[in-house]
Amino acid sequence: MNKILVVEDDEQTRKNLCTILRMEGYDVFSTGDGISGLDAARTRKPNLVICDVMMPQLDGLGLLAALRADQGTAHIPLMFLSARGERNDLRAGMNLGADDYLTKPVSAEELLAAVHARFKRESQRPPGGFKVDFTSAVPLEALGLTKREAEILLWVAQGKSNSDIAIIVGSAEATVKKHLQNLFGKLGVESRNATALRALEVLGDLGSNRPAYHPLPVNEPAKGTAPVRAETRSGL
Repeated sequence: MNKILVVEDDEQTRKNLCTILRMEGYDVFSTGDGISGLDAARTRKPNLVICDVMMPQLDGLGLLAALRADQGTAHIPLMFLSARGERNDLRAGMNLGADDYLTKPVSAEELLAAVHARFKRESQRPPGGFKVDFTSAVPLEALGLTKREAEILLWVAQGKSNSDIAIIVGSAEATVKKHLQNLFGKLGVESRNATALRALEVLGDLGSNRPAYHPLPVNEPAKGTAPVRAETRSGL
């Protein structure tokens, strides 16, 4: 049974999330602040952490940074819960290595769809083999890309949608689409899949300071996790 840690300072929200997840059959435990959440993650090793961004003592960003810095917890997927006004914090979280996010208030259907998709992706990661370093976009500049194009390509390779990338890099979605058009031309490809695969070829032999991320097939559909899509120039 998959274990889920919920870290949320609002008691009613925390109870609601735990109830929904338990009714779905998950083994759920929770804390009301980041420090307790970090301790729970280290001792109980959940399969997923669902964490609020704004919390007392240690906020979601601090919790994420601590998890990623600890070899024993760096591999645990983390999903942020964010209010609509927390875009800057969300952007920072995605850059720190958050795996997904949900905007509050979140419905039971949205929550369960995102959790199911995350566990599906985790179950399909091969146990070894191809390893990719997603910690820096700099190696991608060797493909003749600008710094911003390389940054966007890095997120495309991780399965982020245009809207996700726009939030992460602090740009308009239309600007992201324009950069993707430029990437298609520079890389000589016709689809988003091919663009992502080109990035994986470059990043795949570099090693990483974090535990290896084993990419899924780039066209794997997963609601809520913004998978890489097989889109062409006409549908970026």
